[in-house]
Amino acid sequence: MEKVVGIGGLFFRSKDPKALAVWYAEHLGVDEVPQSYEDDCWNQEAGATVFAPFNQDTDYFGRPEQQWMVNFRVRDLDAMVEQLRGSGIEVSVDGETYPNGRFARLHDPEGNPIELWEPA
Repeated sequence: MEKVVGIGGLFFRSKDPKALAVWYAEHLGVDEVPQSYEDDCWNQEAGATVFAPFNQDTDYFGRPEQQWMVNFRVRDLDAMVEQLRGSGIEVSVDGETYPNGRFARLHDPEGNPIELWEPA
């Protein structure tokens, strides 16, 4: 069975994205997004990752309108897409191959967006 192999990115809304990125870099050591494909991005150390859905009315995330999107790295995008579609899940594959890889998009049962990324 094909499965996701990690988180490739976490994208969220911000009132001042640049300032917030600097804060994360300065205080938590999360490097800012590279400005070119030649620059390295932040690399995580291998280890456990918690993936935990919460109740819709949780206040754990702060504002009720807080939005997110998760990006999962995959080894073989075509195999993952075929597997998902075989289960009746609609997946939209980006037809372009980018310098950093290939992408596809789907939604979970609650309508939350999920991006799949096969790194180059």
